[in-house]
Formats: sequence, C-alpha cells, structure tokens
Amino acid sequence: MPKNRVLITDVILRDAHQSLIATRMRTEDMLPACPDLDAIGYWSLEAWGGATFDACLRFLKEDPWERLRALKAALPNTRLQMLLRGQNLLGYRHYSDDVVRAFVERAAANGVDVFRIFDAMNDMRNLRVAIEATIAAGKHAEGTICYTTSPVHSIPAYVEMARELEAMGCHTIAIKDMAGLLTPPRTSALVKALVKAVNIPLHLHSHATSGLAAVCQWKAIEAGCYMIDTALSSFGNGTSHPPTESLVVALRGTAHDTGLDIDRLERVNGYFREVRKRYHQFESEHTGVDTRVHVNQVPGGMISNLANQLKEQGALNRMDEVLAEIPRVRADLGYPPLVTPTSQIVGTQAVFNVLTGQRYKNITNEVKLYLQGRYGKPPGAVDERLRRLAIGNESVITHRPADDLKPEMTRLRREIGDLAKSEEDVLTYAMFPEIGRTFLDERRTGTLHPEDLLPPAEAQSAPCYLAPTDFNVTMHGETYNIKIRGAGHKNEERRPFYVYVDGMPEEIMVETIGIVPTVGTETVAGTTAATKPGERPKARKPGDVTSAMPGTVVDVVVQLGATVNAGDAVLVIEAMKMENEVPAPIKGTVKAIHVKKGDSVVPDEALVEIG
Repeated sequence: MPKNRVLITDVILRDAHQSLIATRMRTEDMLPACPDLDAIGYWSLEAWGGATFDACLRFLKEDPWERLRALKAALPNTRLQMLLRGQNLLGYRHYSDDVVRAFVERAAANGVDVFRIFDAMNDMRNLRVAIEATIAAGKHAEGTICYTTSPVHSIPAYVEMARELEAMGCHTIAIKDMAGLLTPPRTSALVKALVKAVNIPLHLHSHATSGLAAVCQWKAIEAGCYMIDTALSSFGNGTSHPPTESLVVALRGTAHDTGLDIDRLERVNGYFREVRKRYHQFESEHTGVDTRVHVNQVPGGMISNLANQLKEQGALNRMDEVLAEIPRVRADLGYPPLVTPTSQIVGTQAVFNVLTGQRYKNITNEVKLYLQGRYGKPPGAVDERLRRLAIGNESVITHRPADDLKPEMTRLRREIGDLAKSEEDVLTYAMFPEIGRTFLDERRTGTLHPEDLLPPAEAQSAPCYLAPTDFNVTMHGETYNIKIRGAGHKNEERRPFYVYVDGMPEEIMVETIGIVPTVGTETVAGTTAATKPGERPKARKPGDVTSAMPGTVVDVVVQLGATVNAGDAVLVIEAMKMENEVPAPIKGTVKAIHVKKGDSVVPDEALVEIG
C-alpha cells in the first residue's frame, strides 16, 4: 500500500441516513448492497452506533444486535466501524464502568472492528474506560476530538487532547467536524499542528452542511491526513458528507489514489438512489447546504431529527426560531460542542424555550444534570443565574462523573428478568430502559410492528396533495374548525392526534385500517376515529399541572393527598427524547391525578390538580 494513499470510510450505512432521513434506513435495505460494498476496497464501513441503536428499537422495531451480526456476515472482508459516545455509550446518560466494558466486549464479539470513541464535552476522562475496553478486546480504538468553534476552543487545546488520546493507546485520532464548521485554512492549520504533535494517523470526519467539506478534505490530505469519511452520492452532500465517488475521482492518478473500484461504487450508488425513495416521508427541506451553520452550529444528524421532531409537535414552522435560540442556549451552558448527547440537550431546551414562549420556564432533567457536572466539565463558564434557577444550591461535581456510579450490570439483569434472552438484551435495556423493555416485551409476544412507510410517488409529474393542518369540517349542517397541533408516535397502532375543535383542545385517537396513495388524488387513508372530549379536565385553575408540549409520562412523582411546595417535581414527561420534570405551580395538596406512567399527554390538560 502506498504510504500516502488515502483510505476511505464510507458512512452510507450509518451517518449518511442519520443526517438525511432521520436514521430510518432498515436492515433489509442494507443487505442487498453488501456484496458490492464488501468488494469496493474501503478501509471501513461505518454501520452501527450513533442514533441507529435508538432508531432500531423506537421506530424500526429491529434488534440492533441482530443488525450488527447480519452486516458482519454480509461484509466479511471489510472492517465494520461504530460511533461510541464514551461513557454515554449509545444512550443519553453516563453508565457505570462495568456497563461500558460489557457493552464494548459484546459489540466487539458481534462484529465491530473499529470503535470511534468520543465525548460530547471533549472531557478526556470520559473516554478512558471505553478505550481500555476496546484495546482489551483486540479491536481498533479511534480516539476522537469533537471540533467546534467558540471563545474557549483553540488549536493548542485540540493538540493537547490529541496527545492525551495517543497516551491512552489509541490507534488513530478522528477529527469529528459534526456540524461542518471547518474552513480550508483552519483545516490546514489544525491538521499540520496535530501531525506535528502525535505519531498516529489522523482521520477526518466532516459534514458538508456549510458547502466547504470537500475543499477541507483536500486541504487535510495536503497537510498529512490520509483517512477520510465520505458518503455515496445518493446519500451525500448537504448535512451528510462529501460524495465518495467525487473524492475517488479527484485523487485518481495522484500519490493519494484511493484504489477504490469506481465501477462498483457507481453500481451500488444506483441501488441506494432507489432505496432513498422508499423513505421520502422523512426527507426535509432543512438538510441541504446551509451556511447558517457557522452561527447555529447544528450538526447534520441533529438537523434531520430536529425537523422530524418538530413536525411531530406540529411546530415545524418554528424551525428558524429554534435555530436562532440554539446558540444562545449553548453559550449559557459554556459552549459545549453540539454532538450527541449535548446536541439533544441544547436543542431540546431551545425547543422548550421557543414553544413555551419563555426562556427556561421548563428546564429538562438533562440540562439540570449537565449543570451539576454529571456529563463532565463544560469547556467554558456556564451562566450562574441559569445554574441557580435549575439546581438551586445543589453541589457541582468536579471529578469524573462515572466515579459516582456503582456497578449496574447485576441490577440490570435482575430488573429485566426473563425478558432478556442474552447479555445483549440486558444491554439493550440498559441503553433505553422504557423503550428497551417495550421492545423486548413485544418481541416475546410477537407484536413488533415497524412504523409504516408511505407509498412512493407514482410519477414525478403527478400532483401531490399535502395533508391539511387547519380546515373546516361540516357534518349534519354544522361546521367545525379543526386545527392539528401535534401527534403521537407513528409506530403506534392507535395514534393520538391533538387538535383544536372551534378553539377547544381535544384528543382524537386514530386507528389505521388501510392506506392509499395521496398522489394525484385527494383520497385519505381509511381509518376509524373516536373523539374523547373530557377524558381529562382542561387546565383552568392556578393549581392545575400541565405539560409544555405533547409527550409521554415517564413517572408520577407525587401521590394523592401529598403536600407539595411550588416548584416541587410532580411529573416527569418525555418529549423529543428528553425528560422534563413538571413542577407544582403552587403550594398545596394533591387533589387529583389524571395520568399514569406511559400515558400520552398534550398541553392544556390538567394532568394533576393541586389545591
């Protein structure tokens, strides 16, 4: 192999579809392409980790471990790579060291060859155990620097991180430019500084959001970085990555020639071009080139998912407000890089700030944990007024957060019981307790049903009628104005829609019986619907506890008859994958509780009454 040959990692099976279609590609659409992918000559294929684990369980109803095993069997000649969030693994909290070690060991045994390990805070303490476990498993450990810009980030700081990663035993170092913030001059300066500082290869991962990534790749190669992430062009560009084929052609015949089989690249790209059409319902106008990223710093995968989540909340029209609020929240939190889980933490709080009409009226549990130091050390100083508002006088930890966590695996095995048929099942439960338990229970009862894929457009020229969100309905001579303001998850057999009927909030349960195309016709899916007005009383009194947005009850903290103070936690609501404690609005006694764990809720309902 030539010394300066560029090695390509293609992200078609993970980050590409996470960035463009909200991580919805199914395993059945990956496997037919594997023979060609395996013969192309990639250094690795990124195929697991990131948001894929969550999406498999939550939306696709696939076992992510089965996906990994199937891909490994179908790609015997190519390294499989995963994205691992250090001490966060694939969830949204820190896990104990024994869980981290067990997860890495099982992932390695099931087929992962390369572990790209990062921490959203760039807190090197949060990477150590995962790196040690990867090396112990005999696999490739790629330590990662999350690249961002702010008043507290600098090239000397990144150089110091790289030296720490090399000292931990990493085999390569990834520059993870998740939002596409690198510029060509900055790329040259950063890569040259890192090449001079460390003796292990560098690997560049840069999204094309700002339109600069392809040029940055070229400048990185000139400066001595010979490992590059790309995406097949059918899932390339925009918030994804520069096209694989373009870089292969650009380097052909040079000292950096990739040696990849361009004919196979074109053939398999044609396959994925057709596959993408199946997921048209997850396409978004917010996944193209957007130079505003240099201000809001929102990464590619986050844009796709944020747009989908706002759509679920009936608030996609407020995307620009959310994008403007994100950098303000980020500054308040000390300028963390926006990458999972901090991208979700910052992004969801920004959504709450916008949709409630008041900044920090509702503060998510994850923001509170962040401000306690439970995710690690923030890069810069946090807003102390926000910290006091969120956690009061509670202490802030300065040590490695996982040092406070007792071993968890024994407890997790006991809690999940016979629903778990393997150690992998226990780890699935560990990552996402509620979703994981539901998945394992549905697997046992044979009731796993993935969300529906809408029929494709029959012809490019056919008119497409969009579902209205504000309309009038006339029945028996009476006309009612209906305004849709949100909906529950699409994968539920009976899906709740939250509407206003002549200005009064109501919930409609819709059970899908059949689906017909909405292209070239105004026919809609056959459904049965039952309106349930008054199922919960409407919030009208000062002591009525409400949710800021549609969500699911994770926990009911109080009991009937309990005495609470204003600000005490009453409920825990999950919305947009983040948990939010709902406080008591007044001091008093709990007079009524109208919800239980697992219930779907909407704004304007009295979930708990305090008097």
